Amino acid sequence: MINLIDTPGHADFTFEVVRSLRILDGAVCILDGVAGVEAQTEKVWKQAANYGVPKIIYINKLDRDGAAFGRTVHEIASRLFVWPAVCQVPWFEGGKGRFCGLGDVVNLRAYRWPDGGDGKLVESIPIDELGEADSSFAEEIRKARLALVEVLSSHDEIMVEKFLELDERSLDIAPDDILASLRRCVLTKDSLIVPVYGGASFRNIGVQPLLDAVVQLMPNPNEVRIPEVSVGRAAGDLKQLMSGELLSTKAQSIPTTSGKGKKLTSRQPMAVISNLEACALAFKVVHDARRGALVYVRVYSGTISRGASLYNTNLQVTEPVQRLLRMYASDSVDIPTLPAGQIGVIPGLKHARTGDTLISYIGASPKTGPPPPMDSLQLRPIEVPPAVFFSSVESNSLSETKAVGNALDLLIREDPSLQLSVDEDSGQTLLSGMGEFHLEIAGDRLIKDLKAKATMGKIEIAYREALLFPSPPKTALVNCEIAGKKAKACCTAMVDRLGEHEQHRDSSSSDYYESNVLENGNLITTTIDVSNESTVLNEVVTPEDPAETPEASHGRLPSHLSSETLHMSLRNGALAALGRGIHYPFPFHNVHVSISIDPRHELLGKDTSTAALSAAAREATKAALKDAARGGTAIMEHVMNVIVSTDDASLGAVVKDLNSERGGSVQSLDDADVTTSGVREDLPAIDLRKVYAPRDPFEGGTSVADQELAEMNNSIRQRTIKARVPLREMMGYLKHLRSITGGRGSFVMSPDRFERVIGQKEQRLRKELRGY
Repeated sequence: MINLIDTPGHADFTFEVVRSLRILDGAVCILDGVAGVEAQTEKVWKQAANYGVPKIIYINKLDRDGAAFGRTVHEIASRLFVWPAVCQVPWFEGGKGRFCGLGDVVNLRAYRWPDGGDGKLVESIPIDELGEADSSFAEEIRKARLALVEVLSSHDEIMVEKFLELDERSLDIAPDDILASLRRCVLTKDSLIVPVYGGASFRNIGVQPLLDAVVQLMPNPNEVRIPEVSVGRAAGDLKQLMSGELLSTKAQSIPTTSGKGKKLTSRQPMAVISNLEACALAFKVVHDARRGALVYVRVYSGTISRGASLYNTNLQVTEPVQRLLRMYASDSVDIPTLPAGQIGVIPGLKHARTGDTLISYIGASPKTGPPPPMDSLQLRPIEVPPAVFFSSVESNSLSETKAVGNALDLLIREDPSLQLSVDEDSGQTLLSGMGEFHLEIAGDRLIKDLKAKATMGKIEIAYREALLFPSPPKTALVNCEIAGKKAKACCTAMVDRLGEHEQHRDSSSSDYYESNVLENGNLITTTIDVSNESTVLNEVVTPEDPAETPEASHGRLPSHLSSETLHMSLRNGALAALGRGIHYPFPFHNVHVSISIDPRHELLGKDTSTAALSAAAREATKAALKDAARGGTAIMEHVMNVIVSTDDASLGAVVKDLNSERGGSVQSLDDADVTTSGVREDLPAIDLRKVYAPRDPFEGGTSVADQELAEMNNSIRQRTIKARVPLREMMGYLKHLRSITGGRGSFVMSPDRFERVIGQKEQRLRKELRGY
């Protein structure tokens, strides 16, 4: 059973690629034979490398005018930093005519598809017989076979031995030996060898050999990378968990979802793990009008059976598996079980979201789930990129508000890269996404598919507010009821601009007394004041202890509060205060919040709950922000890293537009074919003179290497422009880029950092935001 998932290529839908790469065992990277390696291709390639996904490349659309298989092979080497192992060469009638077939370099034969057919009929011609029909193409296949063996020999010792055994006669090496070598290279972690195939999918040319390559080269479930897991504070992989190694540390204390710890003896881990029936990851949720929510899952361990109960370790809820489906596009087939390594659909789950871990456990309680520490088992989550555009959503009438809210909840559950927020001043609901096109599609689905009677507002940019001056310490005392319970807490906060060196911290740090966490561009420092020597941490106070009362606390932490919980509660309160600016409805950025608490005086017994601490921290931080904002605040805008790919003829117009019209700064101009520009530091540059690629039909008589690859046909040569541009100026850029490049330009952008808006631009923006 092979599961095929097709992902969109548009940059706005990069999350679809990320969540698919997270659960797939292999990937086929499809390139346009005319456009070659585009900017978005490089981005997706890096994402696949981050997840360690084995890859093969398929160069499509070789039947189109201007298709350049050889140039694309060189771009693979120069821009993706891998050695292309050319397994097929395109066959053009007479060398420059119609694209009619492919040469199989592995099996030393040619495949010809008849003109005007549907691709089902294929003529297979051995290389010995091919000489009569097209001797030059037969020679090209032999040349490609030698190049393939040489590139494999440089990365596979077994192939070297085969090559030497046969006195370096590459044509005599058995096809099975070459396939085995290719497979070893593909499955090797961080391998630099990537098989390259070609074809024209619209005419079904090359599709069958590509599917054969997927079967022959891609890993089976037993050969894939072992998924990462965490159980409480212990982290490792699934193999370590199933063997008991992950839980076998001496007297390890594993915190449960309730926050309490339980000691595990050396004999317990295997007994706890043996009852784990299945472990799966939910990676996609789709709303179906007839069947409800369809949750796509990948099973990593065990088997999910129909009728089983699945415990969601992220949400701590249990849901029944009423049906199991195997999807064939929009059609489905009921199945009784879903074994490890397979992808299936569970309809009817009410709570599961993208990235949730679902486990089936023998003897699990329907209410509390499996016993600790298995109730905290989580697979590596799916990373959600930050949203950069937003649009308001308003129901057409007050009676439709609830229905629109439910539809938005479904939309967010389907696509976590969409985010919802509410403007505190206007009360508007704001929908944020990855790009303009992303929000347009989301709005279309909301209104047409989910039948929400709502109106989408103008797409806008999410700015940030920043401080210019520090504040004095501000103390807040909370004494109220929260969720029907008495709440008392007190703390002190002060705020300041975040220093340049603090903005690029590699990681957060914390101990019992102080915690430093960098989140959403702000640094939150929480401190338990130990200036009084009587402050005692880690000492649990029992209810019978007189120190439980505030008057006799002597700085001890009460039994219901650990230092970790205290730090987290204060931090959550500060983040809530930073979520909205003072002068503008944008979150704060580049702020250092320092919160301190004296356990001897500011922990007020049992009434000091986590909610009370968060409320006190929020009020103290708000007060400090208001005081600091009296001297004025700054507006910060998102600056993007933009990579534009265009043809050489349009290069000047694009550069002028980025520099002059959009207020950006061009960082570099690179030939798409040059290897010395923009080389990633972690990968070596590829010497293109050593890369085999067949000549393209439009090439002259001299070799590509002799012309240094820079003198290819200027009409199709691609150039890469790297620039930094404010996000606001990138709105509507795709349409404008296509107009100035004749439809040949494309771009990809990623967030760089927030920078302060200054000068006349700041004055115009302030007037625009204030409305006067």
